Amino acid sequence: MATNPQRRSSSEGDRTARSLPPLSYAGLWQSPPPMWLEGRIATEYVSLIRDPVFRGEGVARGRGRAVLLIPGFLAGDWSLMTLHGWLRRVGYHPELPGFRLNVDSSEMLLERLGSRLQSAKRESGKRVAIVGHSRGGILAKVLADRHPELVSRVVTLGSPLGDPFEIHPVTMAGVRAAHLYNVIRHWRGAEVEGDFLTALAAPPRVPVTSIYSRTDGVVSWKACVRPDLSSAEVRGSHVGLAVNPDVYRLLAKLLVSEGSA
Repeated sequence: MATNPQRRSSSEGDRTARSLPPLSYAGLWQSPPPMWLEGRIATEYVSLIRDPVFRGEGVARGRGRAVLLIPGFLAGDWSLMTLHGWLRRVGYHPELPGFRLNVDSSEMLLERLGSRLQSAKRESGKRVAIVGHSRGGILAKVLADRHPELVSRVVTLGSPLGDPFEIHPVTMAGVRAAHLYNVIRHWRGAEVEGDFLTALAAPPRVPVTSIYSRTDGVVSWKACVRPDLSSAEVRGSHVGLAVNPDVYRLLAKLLVSEGSA
């Protein structure tokens, strides 16, 4: 595992940080890992369930501390059920946001997440850790910045915190489709993301650790690291980060460090 690799210049990140890119932008074409590598998730899942960390061996108990899980783009609560079950077995109180599909505008999702976060804090009596996968991670960063008094730590999995549009062309096509959906159903245009993207680019108000993979076939690993955030590298697929044994080992260390929060 490596930490804090050098990322591209901040001026390049600012170019796309506060608005949706023009329609001429189709995604990251410059040598992204082939998307078929995402099929590794099956192998990663088998590796996880065979790993001692999955059985809780050597993992400090969570003592009922709350963890809010946020699924990625085009995914729902179901995508994080393995992680949810593991956190519960090792003594945490994991919460899911009730997402069927993560496709609505960021501000709409943040409103729902804010209510869930307040409920989790009220029930546990302590600040809540947030773990977000992919788009769930960029939502987690902004959510924590808006409610720092409720959040102890954010951990993101394959989340493009530096440039949310440095993604595979297939994923970028999905972003365009989601934007059209929000325009038609909710009458919300591209400008609705402006405040969110500005908040995403701002310095974090709570500790954030970005876990990423250089062999991610969906999001550029360079977009997952920023000089104002901690980062840790694992090897695996993008979708498989939610079932990656190295990720679970990192989570066991990061979440237990919040025991006094």
